[in-house]
Amino acid sequence: MRTIRYQEIAETLRRQIVEGEYGPGEVLPSEAGLVAKYDASRVTIRKALEVLKADGLVDARQGAGWFVAADPVPQPLTGLATIEAQLAASGRQSERRVVDFGFGPAPRHVAPLLGQRVLIAKRVNLADGQPFARVTVWCREDLGAELSLADVERSTFYSLLPHELGRASQTIGAAAAGSDDARLLGVPEQSPVLVVKRTTFDAGGHAVLVSEHVFPGHVTEFVVELAARSDLGESPTGLRLVDGEAPTG
Repeated sequence: MRTIRYQEIAETLRRQIVEGEYGPGEVLPSEAGLVAKYDASRVTIRKALEVLKADGLVDARQGAGWFVAADPVPQPLTGLATIEAQLAASGRQSERRVVDFGFGPAPRHVAPLLGQRVLIAKRVNLADGQPFARVTVWCREDLGAELSLADVERSTFYSLLPHELGRASQTIGAAAAGSDDARLLGVPEQSPVLVVKRTTFDAGGHAVLVSEHVFPGHVTEFVVELAARSDLGESPTGLRLVDGEAPTG
């Protein structure tokens, strides 16, 4: 029996996924790119992808395109934790790549907390070899003075700082990936991302770090446990509505 064209394309993509050419969570070429690569119609490409989706090999999100299926990494909102710790808890291999490091002027939202000049470290965190998050950390100048690029490539700021950490304030919002984040995270521009903005304080209540974490929308989910207690009022502790737009990175 002659194999139908969409089945041939599905089998080719299946083999590439099984052999690791496309890893778990990795975004596949766009439908337009696959149309050009296989000299096929958009309908044929879509049917091939739907075959793989039915087999649980790929999935799709509005605005994010098609990607190799993988369970999102859960990040419980129960305490102060690093991406590395969350990935380890999920059995994922963690890797970090620093793409920018140096001292410079603090952005407008950072300066009131850390001062006018800060250490800036920008990196990409990977999970099982695939981009998981773009993270930018602004560190107070006096605390970052003794830190080197090798330090932040090897360890987290939480383990490097000489101060005992106390608490953090964190907000989570949805945004669309800007061109720089799209390039670093390997996702289409304007695809959905989760933006986490965190300020970390030492035990004395002084701000020591401000950070921004940008996650592709399909790679993670944030989990919070809600207690059914009357003394919490109408809103659970730690959750609040905020005005304003999340940055696109």
